[in-house]
Order: sequence, then C-alpha cells, then structure tokens
Amino acid sequence: MKTRATPLNPKNRFQPIVTDRECDDGWYQDPADETCPDSLATEVTDEQVRSIISRNQSPDVPFDQSINPYRGCEHACIYCFARPTHAYWDMSPGLDFETRLIAKPNAAEQLRRELDKPGYRVSPIALGINTDAYQPIEKKREITREILKVLAEYRHPVSVITKGALILRDLDLLSELADQGLCSVSVSLTTLDNTLKRQMEPRTAAPATRLKIIRELSAAGVPTGIILAPVIPFINDHEIEAILEAAAGAGAQRASWIMLRLPLELDELFQDWLQRHFPERAGRIMNRIRDLRGGKSYDAKFGRRMTGTGPFADLVRQRFSQRARQLGLNLHRAEPLRGDLFKRPGGEQMALL
Repeated sequence: MKTRATPLNPKNRFQPIVTDRECDDGWYQDPADETCPDSLATEVTDEQVRSIISRNQSPDVPFDQSINPYRGCEHACIYCFARPTHAYWDMSPGLDFETRLIAKPNAAEQLRRELDKPGYRVSPIALGINTDAYQPIEKKREITREILKVLAEYRHPVSVITKGALILRDLDLLSELADQGLCSVSVSLTTLDNTLKRQMEPRTAAPATRLKIIRELSAAGVPTGIILAPVIPFINDHEIEAILEAAAGAGAQRASWIMLRLPLELDELFQDWLQRHFPERAGRIMNRIRDLRGGKSYDAKFGRRMTGTGPFADLVRQRFSQRARQLGLNLHRAEPLRGDLFKRPGGEQMALL
C-alpha cells in the first residue's frame, strides 16, 4: 500500500467471526482491477463525545490527564503502541488504524464543560498521546487548535507530543501559553534517515522538518525536547548519539527514550513489516526484542514496558544518558507547568490542588 505502513488488516480480537479477502493469491492481477488497489484513501467518521479528558494512574508516565482529538492515526507509524486500541471500535489495528479515523468535532465544547465543573482539579493535560493531535486531517478539521484556544482561555497547563509539522501553525497559541509557564512540547524524533522514515512512519514529517519544528518552537520561547521512541534494536539504535546531537543543535532542552513495545496485534504487524523491509535481519531483531522482554515479544509490567531489561537495555540507557549529558540536555530539572493561573472565564480562579 503506497504511503501506508502495512497492507495487513488482522482480525479484531473482539470479533468472533472474521472475513478476509485475499488480493494476491499468486495469480496474475490486472493492474486496472480496482478491487485490489495499491493505495487507500482516508475515511473519517465524526463522533460526538460525552467526555474528552482521559485519566490514568500509570506510574511510568509523567501525566494523569490527556486528550486525543482523533482515534486512529494517518501518520501510519508501524510501531505505534496505540494500534490495538482500534479494536475497541470494531476495526482492525492494521490498515484500518491508518485509514479509518474517528474525529471528535465537539472536543473543545466538551472540554469547556469539563473544566467548568466545580470539582475539576487542575493538572497538566497531555495532548495527542494515543494518536497524534497534528496528524494530516488536523489541517482541515482544526480540532486541536480549538482545544488549545480553550486551554489558553482558561490558562490551563498543557504538554504536546507530536511528529507533525502542522504544530507550527499554532505557534501563536503555544507561545502565548509558554509565556505564562503553561506549555511544553516534545517532538518525536526516531531517525535521521529519510528512507527509514518513509518505511517506518510513511506520513510523518521528514527528519529535517522535525528539527525545524524544534528550532522554531525554541526560538519562540516554547520549552521543547525530544522523545526517541521507539528505540528498535538493529534498526535505529545506532543513531542514538546522532539524533541527540541534531536535537541539541536545533535547540532542544530535554530528551528521553522508550524501547519498542509490541502489545497484542502489534506483534504480528511489526514482524510482517520486518520481513518485507529487513528480511535478512528480522530473526536477529526479534531475538533481541525477546531478550529485552523476558523471552516474550512484550512485557506489560510497569517499570519494564518502556525500557525493557537486560544488557541491551542497560547499554542503551548508558549511551543515551552519557551523550545527553555531554550535550547539555537534561542538566536541570524541568520546571513544572503552572497550575495556579487557572481561571474560568466566569471569574472563578482556582489554585493547583
């Protein structure tokens, strides 16, 4: 599939009955036969949500509130840990995740309602965690921008994670929030290799563009860092030092990393991708991944799921920490986003609780 990470649509694990149509059965296919296209258009369905702030108590993530303006992600990253969540909507974590999206057009309106509740307690909201808030359809829908407008109006702290160049469109709002200590941005920077980027993250911004995002956000006074996520053994781990150097040169202040995670259907999708793009080392890569996860493809235990365990995980940690320290990244503890400025438009102000 052109500009898609996977041609597979593995069954939804919640469906008892599955029907598949096999396009390539080994027989000649007429190139004009549109029943087996080489690309698929993106379909978007609207959902009128009744709640927009998601909450979690995971001890290994630095936030307890998040907002996702979209379900599914057109960026099509093959490694995306959120792919299995598409099964909850009776769709496949494979090609459906990339092509059948759900937008939340009333997100900003619902956010206003939730912030207005008397019992609401201020805590930074992470924007675009499960799926990227600045994926391509945001250019037309502007749901993320409307959310940022509400957060700016309420003086509410927000952190953003993205690999989409569209974030620069909202530099006015982000810089306004940052001026008050209410905003930070993390850019996902996984590789500096354009070819690998196209194979692994087909519809994301190019590496050079992501460095430009870091430069422009930093120049505008927005605290900006990077996340090298995921680190994939024998795919991009050799780039750790180069990625950190490029990020620091672009003005990043902080950097972190996450090891590849392969929950549920993502295991099958990623292994198929390996066989298509790196068949000569697919077995070696999977063996190392299993070494990191106690012999399995994935270990969901808190404290382990983000980093893995064993000698390779220790080596990645040491390499990353040493080069980051040499480059002046993470030298100072990040200033927490302010919660004491929160103010409802009606006039009630509330300190962080």
